[in-house]
Amino acid sequence: MPSLRRIPPLALLLAALAMATVAGAQSEDFAEASKLFRAGQQSQALERVDTFLKANPKDARGRFLKGLILTEQGKQPDAIKIFTGLTEDYPELPEPYNNLAVLYASQGQYDKARTSLEMSIRTHPSYATAHENLGDIYAKMASQAYDKALQLDKSNTAAQTKLEMIKDLFSNTTTRPAAKPAAAKSSPTTVAAAKPAAVAPSAPAATVAPAPAATAPQAPAAPVAAPPAAKPVEPAKSSAAPAESEVIKSVNHWAKTWSDNDVAGYLACYAPSFQTPGGEPRADWEAARKTRIAKPKKIDVRVESPKLKFSDNNRVAVTFRQSYRSTNLKVASTKTLVLVKTGDRWLIQQERVGS
Repeated sequence: MPSLRRIPPLALLLAALAMATVAGAQSEDFAEASKLFRAGQQSQALERVDTFLKANPKDARGRFLKGLILTEQGKQPDAIKIFTGLTEDYPELPEPYNNLAVLYASQGQYDKARTSLEMSIRTHPSYATAHENLGDIYAKMASQAYDKALQLDKSNTAAQTKLEMIKDLFSNTTTRPAAKPAAAKSSPTTVAAAKPAAVAPSAPAATVAPAPAATAPQAPAAPVAAPPAAKPVEPAKSSAAPAESEVIKSVNHWAKTWSDNDVAGYLACYAPSFQTPGGEPRADWEAARKTRIAKPKKIDVRVESPKLKFSDNNRVAVTFRQSYRSTNLKVASTKTLVLVKTGDRWLIQQERVGS
């Protein structure tokens, strides 16, 4: 059966960037907590975010990040408490509702998951992740109803057919474990990395959604089960100029190395002049990416509807819809890669979420 999507940790960090900043050591505590979270050091990240929240108890970014950390640690009751508090204090934000749905779905509380998703959609009608998660929830509830009908009447061929149809619909995906809240990038992060249904919440760089209030976390729109092998995106037109075809080929290759857990191949897609997020040392960035790419057993990264804009013959910006799925997360967002011509290859010099 399907699983819900949550906001990924990378998205959480990106959302935080859009919010009001906190000066001095307090801001450093949040930044360090986000960095530790992305590196998988959850206990240390929790200590730093708690320090941050002591001085900023109402800060939406810090609370959202803490909810993500608690989710990763398997402390679902505590995570639910955090996200519930966010929905009460920031009812205009769709992401906390989505992550709540993911957590509820992981516990088999599908009615609660459905209600949370409906609230998420009510606050932001164009939040694609919540709509997708809601569809998964309905599918799960339908499968339970058909299964119950068959238990009561094994000769009910209509119910059997409908149940098989639902199973076939999701036959190409792997059911995810209990739903987890979304995480983010450089700012707060899908509650699906978060989809409710068999709801599954957050993941690496990908991640966010509609733009909520300036003081609240945002998540990449998107954005759990592992989908089928990634399919490279073909140029929009077969008549595309040779340079455009080569750029699209390079972007597809980048997505494929990520999907294949090919760390060396993935890092080789970045130019020596690559501008790391936040200006962190290249070695630190690569170490964090190695952990994120090598850890999930199954990853599927897809590039959809790429649009190219050349600034000159050796530099181009490619904006596309990125869909990320792993065994624990599903999230979608708009991503822009700036590639430069290096020898006979197009390599990534900049990477950002958004157009």
